[in-house]
Amino acid sequence: MTALKEFARLESEGLWRADPQDQRREVLLSFGDATLVITDNAGRALTHWSLPAIARINPGERPALFTPDPDGTETLEIADSVMIDAIEKVRKTIQRSRPHPGRLRNLGLAAVTLVIIAAGVFWLPGALVRQAQSVVPPVKRAEIGAGLLGHIQRLTGPSCRTPLGTRALGRLHDRVLGPDAPGQIVIVPDGPDRALYLPGGLVVMTRDLVEDTEDPAVVAGHLLAATGQVQAEDPLVRVLEHAGLGTTVRLLTTGELPAEALRSYAEDLMTTPPPMVETERLIALFEAAQVPSTPYAYAVDITGESTLPLIEADPMAGQEAPFLLSDGDWISIQGICA
Repeated sequence: MTALKEFARLESEGLWRADPQDQRREVLLSFGDATLVITDNAGRALTHWSLPAIARINPGERPALFTPDPDGTETLEIADSVMIDAIEKVRKTIQRSRPHPGRLRNLGLAAVTLVIIAAGVFWLPGALVRQAQSVVPPVKRAEIGAGLLGHIQRLTGPSCRTPLGTRALGRLHDRVLGPDAPGQIVIVPDGPDRALYLPGGLVVMTRDLVEDTEDPAVVAGHLLAATGQVQAEDPLVRVLEHAGLGTTVRLLTTGELPAEALRSYAEDLMTTPPPMVETERLIALFEAAQVPSTPYAYAVDITGESTLPLIEADPMAGQEAPFLLSDGDWISIQGICA
């Protein structure tokens, strides 16, 4: 996102209110990948706002008032002109990069009409999901993923974030998945015992997955296992299948997903995460990334019995694996929630 690179180091103060009944709270603002990060004065992340979802309540007025939801229940007041202009520029850049809403709407309506005529009730839901999967652009996927992350954080607590830890996670993401891979790694205080891959490339891990090991190859393994979920099934498909036919039609015709659908799926994801990736697929991912699979296998099962194929087929067995992460970066990642 071009505008984000320009403002990557920009920070300012603001007044944040999570609910109309709450007192306004002084916070610090900074840009993340596809999000506006809101932290307290101690540097603890309070919430992440999806940049594509941010709307301005009082255009042309100062201080500027922004909100991430249509109801405007959560608000952020900013007096800093540079930060206001930066947010406005990012919003306009995102808007220009989106496909024309009318085009997406027309494609969706045409697809719905053709499918209704050509197919029966049992074939229709799957066909519409496949249609949405093929036409929803990357920027919309990133918006959906950021929205899901917001609802997940309401269940797990705010994501852990420090300057050194965040940069180290970025380097690990690039080393394992490649510098052109979309998204980022997000660490949350609580949640399932495996990493989750959200639309747009967001990979969510709990702090236990990074703190309960001394080997960064284990965290790399969780990242690869989450990536394998995408190869098995598009995360957007899982969202739409959970939300139902009406929500899929709404996405095709308006380009939007209701917040309730995202909230419901986030709750389901916390209790019923996607199944483990098949071993053959996972071994291929370890081999492509040149990461040893044995540390991850023993982290999943300390006895190694259920993960024996990962141990026996370790692509790095008998050879020195390429450099994964510096000691400083690893310490920063393990302490990101401290």
